[in-house]
Amino acid sequence: MLPDYHFHTNFSGDSETPMRAQLDRAISLGMTSLCVTDHHDYDVDSIIDFTLQTDQYFEAMSALREEYKDRIDLRIGIELGLQTHLIEYYRELLASYPFDFVIGSTHFINRKDPAYPEFFKGREEQKAYLQYFQATLDNVKNIDNYDVAGHIDYIVRYGPNKARYYSYEAYREILDDILRAIIERGKGIECNTAGFRKGIGQPNPCNDILKRYKELGGEIITIGSDAHIPEDLGADFQTAGELLRQCGFSYYTEFRGRKPEFKPL
Repeated sequence: MLPDYHFHTNFSGDSETPMRAQLDRAISLGMTSLCVTDHHDYDVDSIIDFTLQTDQYFEAMSALREEYKDRIDLRIGIELGLQTHLIEYYRELLASYPFDFVIGSTHFINRKDPAYPEFFKGREEQKAYLQYFQATLDNVKNIDNYDVAGHIDYIVRYGPNKARYYSYEAYREILDDILRAIIERGKGIECNTAGFRKGIGQPNPCNDILKRYKELGGEIITIGSDAHIPEDLGADFQTAGELLRQCGFSYYTEFRGRKPEFKPL
């Protein structure tokens, strides 16, 4: 099975899953490698504490990497919640730990989380989506210390109508700006399969964005489940692989020491 490059453990504020459970699940699925990417969203307004205890995290994951090395190749990553006022903070953080992989995700907008219905109160869904994409564009244009932009249309999971009125074409101009900024800076995107489990019937980003990324010259692409429980690890990966081939990709990407490794689909 393709390696999972986006999943969480009980080091993330929204997961209670021990890392051993994720590793054992990956081995049972036939994965030969995977990359843990626990949350680190700093300076946000949230009832959940999304700050990662990085010392303990890296120590625990390094020990498990050694323990499981004969059964699976564990890479150690992080999912950073991007905000433009934290550029120097990210630089110092990532210089302190030898991560294999960094996802840069837009989660919070003005410190508010679109995963909660309150985010959409008093505003049109289309304008809320556009605000999210503008924040994403600001992040990828100004922040350089990440490897892959996470779930580009993440907000669609949580909109009142989800993907009913959403399409790439409706936001084509700003989405193309986002993709070009990512490509020009040598970064990549992910195919995040959580959308299939979140009721939108497509990955994040959607099929047309994946195809457009390839058309614009994008090459770096990882595949992640965004699993917070073992049952979701590697979910819909066969579908994702087929979809990426349909979009023109012949390779997917793994990372080691922040360097991309291209593998045939």
